[in-house]
Amino acid sequence: MNDLIIVGAGIAGMTASVYASRYKINHLVIGEIPGGQGTLAGRVENYPGYLSIPGPELMQKLIEQVKQSGVKIKQDKVGGLAKIKGGFEVKTTKEKFQTKTLILAMGAVYRHLNIPGEEKFLGKGVSYCTTCDIPLFRDKVVAIAGGGDSAVTGALHAASFAQKVYIIHRRDEFRAEPGWVEKVRKVKKIEEVLSNQVEEIKGKEKVEEIILANSYQGNQSLKVDGVFIEIGQVPSFTLAAGLKVELDGGNYVKVKPTMETNIAGVFAAGDLAAIQGGILFRQFITAASDGARAAASVYQYLHKGAIPAPAWGQQS
Repeated sequence: MNDLIIVGAGIAGMTASVYASRYKINHLVIGEIPGGQGTLAGRVENYPGYLSIPGPELMQKLIEQVKQSGVKIKQDKVGGLAKIKGGFEVKTTKEKFQTKTLILAMGAVYRHLNIPGEEKFLGKGVSYCTTCDIPLFRDKVVAIAGGGDSAVTGALHAASFAQKVYIIHRRDEFRAEPGWVEKVRKVKKIEEVLSNQVEEIKGKEKVEEIILANSYQGNQSLKVDGVFIEIGQVPSFTLAAGLKVELDGGNYVKVKPTMETNIAGVFAAGDLAAIQGGILFRQFITAASDGARAAASVYQYLHKGAIPAPAWGQQS
């Protein structure tokens, strides 16, 4: 039986593994995509130690760090979690594993607009990842739906490939960090369409135009070759719910500052977790912090309250 299984191979899960290795916790990491959502980030410019680094490169460095400790990263989908005597059972599509503790770090999934044409043209001009697919639209006209950091940074990245970029947001101001918004407004290729939203995506074999809720410059539609939907994510809570882990109103896993859930031996970290009394702050740095704290708490759980060294601020 493993001492720990980390479900999720993004920055939270991988950082948890780094710390678990340093605490000599026998563990396994299971995730569908090593690097998780971090591999989809075009550039990361707010992670300590890096002025600017592509998301895939940052995650590859972390993956290599995990592997150097001899930890196995199982690339597989977890289909179920169950309580058993002495711990938990983790079922993947190929195997079953047993563990004394769990760290849930499954992250979140893309939010959909749920409009006509969205599903029909997925992969035919509709995408949920600007950084992944914008190279396919070199010298084309694209639209990005959303107003947060992912939409605004996506627009900046898109502008380096596309002929023109419309960024469409239902509010009259973007919700993104002011620094990103300022950069967007300096790029002539990017055109803001505020107080508006996409109501339908149309075309024959692929995306050809979008229908707007309100008229823009005298037109109800815009001719585009691609639509990137960047309206955030929803937590991947299904596995946690099946284990009877307590969720909040937004289906985030409720955790204490120690990353403990209501189920003894189960911890959560990263975009899936909501610290009681805290704010939802979905950043690389907070996910990494969650993972480190979760690993330390696992150590305490396995060693009946002992604090992993070095215990900063603790009297000897």
